[in-house]
Amino acid sequence: MYAVIKTGGRQYKVAVGQTIEVNRLALEDGQQVQFDEVLLISDADKAMIGTPLLENAMVVATAVKQGRGEKLIVFRYKSKKRFRHKKGHRQELTILTIDDIVANGKSLVTGEAPQLHTSVSDESVVTGAEADTAAPVDEKE
Repeated sequence: MYAVIKTGGRQYKVAVGQTIEVNRLALEDGQQVQFDEVLLISDADKAMIGTPLLENAMVVATAVKQGRGEKLIVFRYKSKKRFRHKKGHRQELTILTIDDIVANGKSLVTGEAPQLHTSVSDESVVTGAEADTAAPVDEKE
């Protein structure tokens, strides 16, 4: 069983137990996030396809840690003009573990209502849209 979700302007094919890297979300380690922008859910015998999104469907994930991607070199030059610019870039990432896929209020793994939890005290479960638009976590304060 897998689902296709949309976050940060990209689409990801995810399965339960899988670890994925997405563009940085304003989450703390251990905090749970719900992705409501589910485009497709597929099982062995059936598939649910959204137009463009599925109603009453979500994917629940837990933030494992914040990290950075590998360094990319951006090198621009113009031949015969002595123009050379070299820059590096590292993308800020959030590493997530997929906990559950939910359709019509029932977990497709257990068949029961989804179990939502937060490891961080006094924090509610964050939806994917809120995490995309939230301010980044400032670690210096």
